[in-house]
Amino acid sequence: MKIICIGRNYVMHAKELNNPVPEKPVFFMKPETALLLKNRPFFHPDFSSDIHYEVELVFRINKVGKHIQEKFAHTYYDKIAIGIDLTARDIQAECKSKGLPWEPAKAFDSSAPLSEFISVDDFESVKDISFSLKKDGVEVQHGNSADMLFDIDRIIAYVSQFVTLKIGDLIYTGTPAGVGKIAVGDQFEAFIEGKSMLKMRVK
Repeated sequence: MKIICIGRNYVMHAKELNNPVPEKPVFFMKPETALLLKNRPFFHPDFSSDIHYEVELVFRINKVGKHIQEKFAHTYYDKIAIGIDLTARDIQAECKSKGLPWEPAKAFDSSAPLSEFISVDDFESVKDISFSLKKDGVEVQHGNSADMLFDIDRIIAYVSQFVTLKIGDLIYTGTPAGVGKIAVGDQFEAFIEGKSMLKMRVK
């Protein structure tokens, strides 16, 4: 199982970090050890003093495929969840400045909190799903899949040119504007269409 993460998939998030808006999907990966499940707490590591939250919709791949045509991509996923892409922003900035890969900033243990999955059939369209994140009871991020630069079908078609998708693979589809720093004691709660799906306390 692999975790495929899409970067800069919402215009306002790209702009808030002073990043160029991409012309094609940008993706990177996290290992399975990045998963944080069942609302377990996140223990703030010592190697970073600037870890940010990034709430994202997550799709689960349900069959093997490569070189998938966009028109068939909708048959390659059946479940959706909400997750948080935790990013060590200070380490990421250092990697960027040196032209180095982002893995130390993105792929560390427990950097991918994830909720339970629900069927995509519960939604009228995967291209119109609202989601949000609260920090200590105050909403800090709100997004809708309609605002993605590249929707899930386009992402699958693009990524599968390079990487074979397998059953159980996860695709984190990018975060809207509003990312920010986490601190010990913070309590996060993530929602899909107003339904509480994920809780995470920082310890």
